[in-house]
Amino acid sequence: MGRLATGFATATVLSVGASGCVTVHGELEVLPGATKSEAAQALKDFTDAYNKADKAYDPALDADRVTGSLGAINQAGLKARQKNNPDGNANHSPLELTDAAYTIPKKAGWPRWFLADTDSNRDRDNGKLDTRWLVVFVKTGPDALWKASYLAVVAPSQVPEFRLDADGFASPAQSGDGELAVAPEDLSTTYTDYLKDGEPDVFAPGSTTSGWRETRRTTRRAGFSYQYADRALDSGTYAPLGLATEDGGALVFFSSKHFERQTAAKGLRPEVNADVEALLTGEVRSSLTKERVSSQLVYVPRRGGGDSGGKVRVLNRLPGLTSAQGS
Repeated sequence: MGRLATGFATATVLSVGASGCVTVHGELEVLPGATKSEAAQALKDFTDAYNKADKAYDPALDADRVTGSLGAINQAGLKARQKNNPDGNANHSPLELTDAAYTIPKKAGWPRWFLADTDSNRDRDNGKLDTRWLVVFVKTGPDALWKASYLAVVAPSQVPEFRLDADGFASPAQSGDGELAVAPEDLSTTYTDYLKDGEPDVFAPGSTTSGWRETRRTTRRAGFSYQYADRALDSGTYAPLGLATEDGGALVFFSSKHFERQTAAKGLRPEVNADVEALLTGEVRSSLTKERVSSQLVYVPRRGGGDSGGKVRVLNRLPGLTSAQGS
């Protein structure tokens, strides 16, 4: 996932409205976000652009096909790799996303979006290492391009059944309905508050929740101190997206930003690797601050329900270094 996080990766997208109705150019009719053929073409266009950018290590080649947290991670990763490998990616292997299933919600106005559930050529099929790549695409207006805004890699068993209407279209997770354990629009703030203080205690234990807090608490290195800060990303192109599930819960993508500062004692200096150096501003004398953007895919149960005791389960987290500051 390291190469994925810096070279590819995962916000947009997901605009969760209180009423589901947005007036743009007078459009109030609730319509499917895309046709199946539009969705298939968007996936192809994105994959083609990604492969060109990855082969050349040139962020300009897929800049118009990514946005949100996926775009921030992708563009920063390609920028760093381009600086360190000006001749391109000698080990490029084309990404293939096949066996696509599209979940398309109905909504009014813009932005419109859909979820592509795909099989990649980066795993082993039919075993413990089998995965599905979930890619969210968003379109901000009738003349805009479809752009990928979120990516999550999960086991096939973690993809829930979505609530569909008689025509096979999905329902966005509605904000403010009080039925979910955590409202989609509150997830980023809730997650960053939890990482800082352990409260609110609404997340199931795991490596990206309680485990990450413990790792931060116990990180030690002689002559160095560590500080952490977390910031919500929940508006504009980083707004969350959610789809209602058949059991009354929701599958939600959301974004966040995370800072790690390493300060050295006199006579020592934080280590700076090539990827950090490529995104560095300032001179590293005694401290180094790394900034990362992260996208999370979570299952949010209905309030008081679900097999996790009513707590939110983080199914995937995709972080990427986006900048670094020395002082």
